[in-house]
Amino acid sequence: MGKIAFMFPGQGAQYVGMGKDFYEQIPVCKEMFELAGKASGLDIEKLCFEENEQINITEYTQIAMLAAEVAMLKAIEEKGVKPDVTAGLSLGEYGALVASGVMTPEDVFKVVRKRGIYMQEAVPNGGAMVAILGLDTSVIEQVCEETPGMVTIANYNCPGQIVITGEEGAAQAAVEKLTAAGAKRCVTLKVSGPFHSPLLVGAGEKLAKELDNVTIQDIQIPYIANVTADYVTDKEQVKPLLEKQVSSSVKWQQTIEKMIADGVDTFVEIGPGKTLSGFMRKINKDMKVLNIEKVEDLEKLNELV
Repeated sequence: MGKIAFMFPGQGAQYVGMGKDFYEQIPVCKEMFELAGKASGLDIEKLCFEENEQINITEYTQIAMLAAEVAMLKAIEEKGVKPDVTAGLSLGEYGALVASGVMTPEDVFKVVRKRGIYMQEAVPNGGAMVAILGLDTSVIEQVCEETPGMVTIANYNCPGQIVITGEEGAAQAAVEKLTAAGAKRCVTLKVSGPFHSPLLVGAGEKLAKELDNVTIQDIQIPYIANVTADYVTDKEQVKPLLEKQVSSSVKWQQTIEKMIADGVDTFVEIGPGKTLSGFMRKINKDMKVLNIEKVEDLEKLNELV
C-alpha cells in the first residue's frame, strides 16, 4: 500500500451547517467547536450552524472553516487513521499544522481568528481575484508581468485553473488580455480582498506578531508549505512561511505533484466541499481520493486502517 495524505480546503467551500453532525454525534468534535469559540471569542456554533451572512465574510469564514476542519480531523484520528504527509490550501494549511502536530488546536484557532481580521482589513479599498480557466500557466504569468499595476498569481490550483489577484483595475486589464489570448472563462471570485498578493504584506507582518505568542512544536508528521511546495523540515521555518503565505502564491498543484512523486496514492480531503478532490482529478486522475465532510463519510476510512 502506498502513502496517505490528509489535505484541507481553504476559503470558499464554507456553508451553513458544516460539521454540525460531527458536533452533535462525536464528543471530541464538539470539544473542538467549543475550543474554537473560547479561543476566538465568537459563537462558533451559531456561525457554523445557523443561517447568517457573517459566514461569508473573511474574518469569520476562516475561523468557522477551521473549526469544522479540526473537528473532522479529530474524528478521523479517533478512527486510528494517520497520514504520512499533510497539506492544506491557504487557510487549510492551518488544519495541516494541527495534523502534523506543529501547533495545538487552541493556538491555531487564536492565530486564524487574527489572520482573518488582518486579511479583511488589509485592503479596505478592495481588489480582485479572478479564476482563469483553460489557459497555459506560462501565458498567464507573462500577462501578469506585462500588465501595469499590481496583478500576480494567487493560486496554482490545477492544470487549466489559475487564480490571479491584485488591484481591481490591473486584474481587469489582465483579464482582457487573457481572454484575447484564449482563456475559456475568467470567473471573478466573490472575495473581499486581493488575497495572496503583495498587497497583503502588511497583514502578514501583523500575523507575525501574533505568531510570536505561539510555541511551535516538533514536526510529528511531514507537511508541505504553500509558499515553497516543499516539506518543512525545520520548525524554525514555520512562522516565517506562515507570514509570507498571506501575500505569496499558493502552489497547490506543485504540492500535490510533490506528494505523488514521494509515493502518496491516497488523498483524504477533510472539511466542507470537494474542491480539492476536483483539483486532484485534473492533476492526476489515477489517485484515490476520499472526502470526509459528513459523519457517515468516516466509514470510507475502514479500508485505510
